[in-house]
Amino acid sequence: MVKILVIADIKEGVLKGSTAELLSKAKELGAQTAVAAIGYGIEPLAQALADAGSDTQYIADDSSLELFSPGPYADCVVQAAKLFEADMIWFGFSETGKTVAPRVAASLDAACATEITDVTLEGEQIQVIRPAIAGKVIQRIKVNTKILVALVRAGAFEASSGMAGTQNVLPLSIPAPDLRAVIKEIVLDASGDIDLADADIVISVGRGAKDQAGVDLVKDLAMDLAAGFGSSRAMVDGGFMAHNKQVGQTGKIVAPSLYVAIGISGAIQHLAGMTGSKTILAVNKDPEAPIFNVADYGIVGDLFEVVPILREEIKKIRA
Repeated sequence: MVKILVIADIKEGVLKGSTAELLSKAKELGAQTAVAAIGYGIEPLAQALADAGSDTQYIADDSSLELFSPGPYADCVVQAAKLFEADMIWFGFSETGKTVAPRVAASLDAACATEITDVTLEGEQIQVIRPAIAGKVIQRIKVNTKILVALVRAGAFEASSGMAGTQNVLPLSIPAPDLRAVIKEIVLDASGDIDLADADIVISVGRGAKDQAGVDLVKDLAMDLAAGFGSSRAMVDGGFMAHNKQVGQTGKIVAPSLYVAIGISGAIQHLAGMTGSKTILAVNKDPEAPIFNVADYGIVGDLFEVVPILREEIKKIRA
């Protein structure tokens, strides 16, 4: 039986939904599942990790792991992978995963596949599917190493009910700190905005907003919906939005339940970051804009007229 180790995505003591998504997919493949959880004060999450679909929980819980450091974190993952004798190690698409996955692959002499959207098994042959060239082509790749380390694209899998595992907690040895690079502090986004990666609704603004007044108009809509507020690259390059708000090939990849693209034409670089969204709504005054080719719903109109109407309708529904 194939063994899949999922690396738990834990942020500020909260288990993120991507962990259950990866474990559900592993169960669907008929794999034996385990999860590695690394951090401080996370032992109480053991039952949640089992409920998410893991049959074994490898936990490294120590104050030295409170702040993320790539070296010790990778050491814990490698330790769990060896104890479990994992055939595959799956990371969710996060900054942590993108940093650690290559280190783990190098330590285990394993293949490393990034941004995968599916995994298939043909006997003992592992194949992964991933987009390439900004989504213009889809690659099917055969894995010819004994172990695969995979970074799974956001929204690629869905959590399934009835996939609960069993609680079997095994502690990991705490690695020595990495003295070559000491993490002193992690500064979160000072704006207080919802993290795009965590948002269930994401509203992004594009060139059609024209200026700061247009950006603020769209941001008000995002606040009405308690949504993450993102941007196309054009607004970042124009100085209207911070780079950490950019959605796209060179920004963040998101897969919320609802993605609203306002004033965004739909360049392929932007589409590469949001086409995994469950539902896409586009607002653009150009009926031929490429964004409408991927949108589930489209509104052809000037955002300066459409956004106030949307805000008013939201207020009516809530009233």
